[in-house]
Amino acid sequence: MNLRDLKYLVALADHKHFGRAAAACYVSQPTLSTQIRKLEDELGVPLVERAPRKVMLTPAGREAAERARRIVAEVEQMKEAARRSQDPEAGAVRLGIFPTLAPYLLPHVVPRVRARFPQLELLLVEEKSDELFARLREGKLDAAILALPVHDEQLHTEFLFEEPFVLAVPETHPLSKRRTLTLDELGEQRLLLLEDGHCLREQALDVCRLSGALEKTEFRATSLETLRQMVAANVGVTLLPTLAVKPPVARSDNIHLLSFSDSHPSRSIAMAWRRSSAMAGFLERLAQVFRDLPPGLLSPVEEPPTPRSVVPAAPPPRSDWA
Repeated sequence: MNLRDLKYLVALADHKHFGRAAAACYVSQPTLSTQIRKLEDELGVPLVERAPRKVMLTPAGREAAERARRIVAEVEQMKEAARRSQDPEAGAVRLGIFPTLAPYLLPHVVPRVRARFPQLELLLVEEKSDELFARLREGKLDAAILALPVHDEQLHTEFLFEEPFVLAVPETHPLSKRRTLTLDELGEQRLLLLEDGHCLREQALDVCRLSGALEKTEFRATSLETLRQMVAANVGVTLLPTLAVKPPVARSDNIHLLSFSDSHPSRSIAMAWRRSSAMAGFLERLAQVFRDLPPGLLSPVEEPPTPRSVVPAAPPPRSDWA
């Protein structure tokens, strides 16, 4: 039994297909299949149920795959610990971040990371939160930016910042003449939300439960930008995180933004990593860079100033000598 064969088994458990697992491991399908059979012979139990179009792991195969996953992750951490002991701030770090935050936070943070750690190779992975959790536990990520709460005793979380929500309404909406609203007033609205699987959907639903607002179930968006366009098209209203409405995001003339004057609904953002990680000390320093955002970036939305009307200058007095 060797580490390579354990990686093959983990890939097969992930992909449930010999061809795709082989491609992920950069080997031929016959090679992967042969090594899996050798592993079965060594363990003395079948690990895989082979069907013409489907691959399933046996109960023994599922248990072996989970043990193999932990072993592979520990070996990767051992390699990383050795490299980090030579230069803690050089090399690569694999950082996950979810889609409703990544494009809005990273432009403010990545330049600061490069300035603070010039030798660091930051490898970014954008996925939904459930996938980030899975990759983090499996050792495929070194850390991830996630929304709290995080219910996993194996993970350490470092709070970064609180991101307020704002209400986005079409310019023709009755609320478009105002700059703020209360949470009770939100209860009178039906909100456009993201589809299942996005943590922002759950966060918005939490706000809905607090305010009594309902979801507009006729439409569910696949991305935050789709939500924004639906509001601009006068389909409905939605909650947006503050970073998603700050430069460099272009302002839409068809959308009016309102902040909350009372309860200030928000989401808590943190960086998480395995408690057993050999990179913990470095990740704490990296988290501090993510925490130190530019001043005012998370402040309430401000409407652009209304242009002042220009009063024409009085004509010069006529000269009696003209």
